[in-house]
Formats: sequence, C-alpha cells, structure tokens
Amino acid sequence: MNTAATLPRPDSGNAVRYAQLVRSSKKAEWQIDRDLLQDRSFDFSRKFLPDGLSHIDRLTFLGADEARLLSQIQGRTYAYIFGLVERFISAKMLDQGRAHVFDDQLALEALVRFSNDEIKHQELFRRIETMMGTRLPAGYRQVADPNDVARAVLAASTWAVLALTCHIELFVQTHYVQSIAPREELCPLFKDVFKFHWKDESRHVVLDELEWEAEHAKLSPAERDQAVNDLITLVAAVDAILQAQSASDADYFIGSASRSFSVDETAQINACVLSAYRWQYIISGVQHPHFGRLLARMTTPAQMSRVQTALAPIMGH
Repeated sequence: MNTAATLPRPDSGNAVRYAQLVRSSKKAEWQIDRDLLQDRSFDFSRKFLPDGLSHIDRLTFLGADEARLLSQIQGRTYAYIFGLVERFISAKMLDQGRAHVFDDQLALEALVRFSNDEIKHQELFRRIETMMGTRLPAGYRQVADPNDVARAVLAASTWAVLALTCHIELFVQTHYVQSIAPREELCPLFKDVFKFHWKDESRHVVLDELEWEAEHAKLSPAERDQAVNDLITLVAAVDAILQAQSASDADYFIGSASRSFSVDETAQINACVLSAYRWQYIISGVQHPHFGRLLARMTTPAQMSRVQTALAPIMGH
C-alpha cells in the first residue's frame, strides 16, 4: 500500500504555520550591508570552508598554505553554487505564491517573503564573488549559467522541484550547525555569510515541506511516478554540474599552486574535490533524516528503490 496516498491535504493547521512563518520572517529581517558586510573584508590568512565539508584533510601531502588556498577556492564555489540554485528556487516560490492569491493571503505573503530572501541571497553571493575574485588568482571559472540551470530545472514537475529544494535547504542547516559554526579557525566574514544564510533557510525549509506535501496531494499515482523520474533526472543534472565544476576547480588550484604535483597527487586532488562537492550538494541532503522520512512518505517502495539505485554511484563515490 502506498502510504503517500494518506497524506492530509492542506488545512487550517497549515494556515497557522504560514502565519507563524510571516511573523518570524518580519522579526528576523536583515540587510546585506547594515547587518552582515558592514564594510568588512575576507581574511585570506584563514580557511573559508571547513575540512568537514571540503575534505581537504584527506590530502595529507598538501602544505598549510596549499590547504588554505584550496579551502578558499572551494568556499568560492560553495557560494557560487548556492547562488545558482537560488535562481530557480526564487522563481518556483513566486509560482507557488500565485496559487494562494485568492485564498490564504498569509501563505502568499510567506512565499513572497521566501522569494525575496532568495533574491537577496543571490545579490549577496554575487557581491562576495567579486570580493573573493579580487584576491584569489586569475583563472577561476563558473561552469554553469544560473539562468540556463533555472530554465532546465523549472521544466520539471513542481513535485520534483519542491523535493530538490527541500533537500537543499535541509542540508544548509546541517552544514552550518555541524561544520561551519563550530570552527573558530575559519574566516569570520565567511562564517557570518553562512550564518545569515542559515537564519533564512531555517524558515524556508518549513515552507518547502508545506508546499511539497500540498502538491503531492494533488497528483494522481501516475503523476507521482513521473515526478519521481523527474527528481532522479534533476539530481543527475546537479551531479553533472558538480563533476564539471570540481574538475575546473582542481585544475585551477593545481595551476595556481607554487609547485607541481605528481600524477598520483593530481588524481587525489581531483577525486577529493569531486567527493567534497557531491557530499556538500547531494549526499548530505539525501542522508538528512527528515528528508529521508519525507521522501519515504511520498513514494512507494518501488519508487524509493528507483531513487536509491540512481543515487548509488554518487553515494558510493
């Protein structure tokens, strides 16, 4: 029996949750310059991304300066990829808001605020990209255009896009709380960028879940089955971007380092960066307990098996 068919439709209880999210959003509003940047700059004498996310500690042959540079390159890409995915997330949430135009105005406001937050995050990530680019070596490359990615993602079913969005915003919580916040050795401004990002995403993930469940309740079994296929396709597309960006970043690091690396060391660097990016943007979300519960509720055992089979090459990398 498919337990997903017993999921409740949105009700007055959800209206209360939307209202709570609007109040929370108003209370927690922040501005990029006034509250976060405050004319500060990045400290390039420190690492940006912690080893728990970058996996750089696995490259035991790197010197301290080399490890720091690779951490900063990964940190730059970490911000770039978030800006990239938020392009389609903001657009999708505007679409979701339209569905509430003639019913729950608080749901509409919550989703408009969500989209506004994502637009603010995109501006933030564009600005810090410029700040990082002035200090890091020339030659860094972004492999995917955010608008092209957004168009491709938004062509998929709403169920799949909301599932992917929920997955992303759950791992944001884990990354900041478990890996970034506790590390005193990291650049303070880099930490604060993701502290403020985390503050917003902790609200957004509640909206993701509400909207995903509501969309699920509307679909027929056949539509749900196709939506699962769409989700598998989206994850594969994300992985393709990560493979391309990791290869580009590894080449950029190797070309920027003050020494040459052996064939074996070069292979290790490439494997490490790809492993880190897959961990950051796919595996850590897939393994999030709450995402696992949600996906299990909204799929049949056969559908879940298809997802797991598709993920196996990534999870086992």
